This record gives sequence, C-alpha cells and structure tokens, in this order.
Amino acid sequence: MTHLWVRSESRDHEQRVGVTPDGVRALMEAGIKVTVEQSATRAIPIDGFAATGCDIAAEGSWINAPRDAIVFGLKELPEDGTPLPHRHIMFGHAYKGQPSGRILLDRFKAGGGALYDLEYLVGEDGRRVAAFGYWAGYAGAAVSLLCWIAQQQGGIAAPVGVYPSSSAMRDDLSARLKPLGNKRPTALIIGALGRVGTGGADLCTSMGVDVTKWDMAETASGGPFPEVLAHDIFLNCILARPGTPVFVPASAKTALRSLSVIGDIACDPDSDFSPIKVYDRATTWDAPALRVHDAPVLDVTAIDNLPSMLPVESSEDFASQLLPSLLTLGALDQGVWGRAKATFDENL
Repeated sequence: MTHLWVRSESRDHEQRVGVTPDGVRALMEAGIKVTVEQSATRAIPIDGFAATGCDIAAEGSWINAPRDAIVFGLKELPEDGTPLPHRHIMFGHAYKGQPSGRILLDRFKAGGGALYDLEYLVGEDGRRVAAFGYWAGYAGAAVSLLCWIAQQQGGIAAPVGVYPSSSAMRDDLSARLKPLGNKRPTALIIGALGRVGTGGADLCTSMGVDVTKWDMAETASGGPFPEVLAHDIFLNCILARPGTPVFVPASAKTALRSLSVIGDIACDPDSDFSPIKVYDRATTWDAPALRVHDAPVLDVTAIDNLPSMLPVESSEDFASQLLPSLLTLGALDQGVWGRAKATFDENL
C-alpha cells in the first residue's frame, strides 16, 4: 500500500502544509495510507487531520518513518548532513547550481533516497501542476510596498509576519499608507502574465499603485531595460534559468533612477542565472530589506517563503492544485512523478 507521510516543517516562519484534511480524506478513500505529523506551527490545526482517521505521528518523526513511506513536506529539511534514504516530495532548490542544492543531492546519493521536487512536477505540456506563485506574488508585492513606505519615512522596512487573511494584509497596508495621503509609487512587473505576476499585480492594484505589466514580448530583445529604472518599484516574477536576460545590472546602484525598491519574488540570488545583479543573498522576515545603495537609496527584498505570510489561503490553494497528482502516487514511476524522478536522476 502506498504510504504518504506528511511531515511538519522545521523552518522558521513556516506554517503552510501541502494537503488539507479534505485532501487526506480523499487520499485515504483512494487506498493511500496517510500519516500526518503534529506541528506546533501549522496554520491548519491537527484536529482536522485527526478527524479523517489518518495516523498521527510526533513532530519531526519522519526520520524514523518506514523506508517505503513517501515523506511529503514543502520547505527545506534540517541541514544536518545525514543521508536521506526516503523518497521525499518537497521544494528542493537543488537543480540550478545552488551550493545548498549540491549538499542536498549528496545526502540523497548517500542514503539512496530520491527527491520529487515540487518545482519540477510538471504535466505533459511542461507546466507545473501546482504552485504557490499567486500568493508569492501577492505577498511579495506587499513587502515591496512596505519597503517603499519605510523609505518615505526615512527608514528601512521593519520585520514582517503572518497575516490571518489577504484582507487583513490589505487593511494593514492601507493603514500604513494613510499618512502619505494620495502619494503612491509606480511599479513595473516582469512576468506579469504568470501566476506570480498576477498576484503581484492584484495586490498593487488594490493599493492604488500604478502598474506597468511586462512579459516575454517586452523582454525578448534581451536588454538593456532602462524602463526598470524609471519605476519606483520593480517586481521580478521570472524564475532564473539559462538565457534569462539581466533586468537590473550592477551598474544600477549608481545610475540615475527612480527605482528604490526591487522585489525579487522569484528569489534565486545565488544562481548564476539571476537577472538581478545588485545583491547576492536572500532577505528574511526579521530583516526583509537589504540596502544595497544609500544615495540614492536602493533596497532589495527577496524572501523565499513569501506565501507563508498567508498560510491558510496559500495552503488551501496549493493543496487543491496538487491533490489530483497525489491521488496518482500509486504509479510513482509514471506521469508527473516519473518525470520528476527523471529530473532528479539527471541532476544527481
């Protein structure tokens, strides 16, 4: 019998989960055994999972799960260097030359396990079957706007946290914008037609921010793109990959520009293919803005788990997208899972 083990998340500020109680119920009805770990931080309470009749395990006990169990989480595993003998479903961030990715792949190689990376879980058309993109864009635009608001007050963005809903997030932003009257920034979004860009545009529009939307047609020339510097906020919603143009060169720091906030929502600063060359590390919830130049000011925000700011809505949305694929776990060598395993084997 296929056994899915839903682990707790060990990363700070991570309250999301990739399956809901309704999804667990559907999996069990399909003949899949489900174990859900307890969690002190998960936004969806354990009571809802327990009510399905699935097995409940202690937080972090996946390391002792049966070897045939498929361990399902979202973000990184504890970086303790131990071999990984299980099959894992998660976002591995391991295939684009990231230093931490090489370490993770070495752990799988040592343990004999396998990674089914959620970012590379694709249909026959090559499109991802499930993504947090919309809510990453939504929250990323919100943090970028917080950075701009702080600049107007002569400061730098304060720590950010979890919101119970997107409406609560909008209410908070509205209250912070109120002292500025009608003053609003302009924003340019590259990747505006995708999930991430759509979320970013929706947040900006709801806050009265004038948005310029670019996608593949507008960037086909390969650059340079002086229009980026002519906007107050730039939101990068394009995943770094070979051939991605440079949107913000290192020279932008000292260039004549209106640009004062870069929201790198795609957040791949340690990839060689990153289109933003003015910074080299992700930012955090405690320090969401990295000031890369003082005069004129330029802040970069690049938080790599943005949807966690809206953990309930983003979890429910992602889980509904992923469930059809989870229901096919019994055929792990076929379809989306077979393609994900082939990608893992190639990168290993």
